[in-house]
Amino acid sequence: MYNNRYEKEDLDEALRVLRAGGVILYPTDTVWGIGCDATNAEAVKRVYEIKRRAEQKSMLVLMEGAGKLQGYVREVPEVAWQLLEVTGEDGQKPLTIVYPDAKNLAQNLVAEDGSIGIRITNEPFTKALCTGLKHPLVSTSANISGEPAAKTYRQISKDVLEAVDYVCRYRRDDEEEKLPSSIIKVNKDNSIEIIRK
Repeated sequence: MYNNRYEKEDLDEALRVLRAGGVILYPTDTVWGIGCDATNAEAVKRVYEIKRRAEQKSMLVLMEGAGKLQGYVREVPEVAWQLLEVTGEDGQKPLTIVYPDAKNLAQNLVAEDGSIGIRITNEPFTKALCTGLKHPLVSTSANISGEPAAKTYRQISKDVLEAVDYVCRYRRDDEEEKLPSSIIKVNKDNSIEIIRK
């Protein structure tokens, strides 16, 4: 079992790279992720290039608390608040919610219909990254598009490892395979669509 504590130096270096517009590899509350400042369009472009993924396929972002949502979504539907309340911080499977009408994010990160997928993270390292960056953090699986997601550090391909600016040390030896989050899309009329259970 890995030690849940992370080194301050590791966190500080990851934040230095993110603030400079760089791209990092880091363990999330689900799989290993490629990340950058979600408000930096150039950094987001690099993530698409690393993944060899079309920009039409939007990526999700992490935030450290639901209180940040209104800074990046024009109007949070009531049903989204209810979903967040139900999932809470009890360690259930992580939930990504796709919201309508994103704002204040890099335009190349937002889907063609204006929506954005956001997950509130309760994992200590990613929470600290979001808090320190003071912006949402892009989170997309650490793999070339079309290849399997890297559930552990050892599963990350050499191509991805060499393409980023910093690889976090935290949880590199963790062999526990975590599952991707559930994804629910919420609409302005408070209807919901389950995209991934």
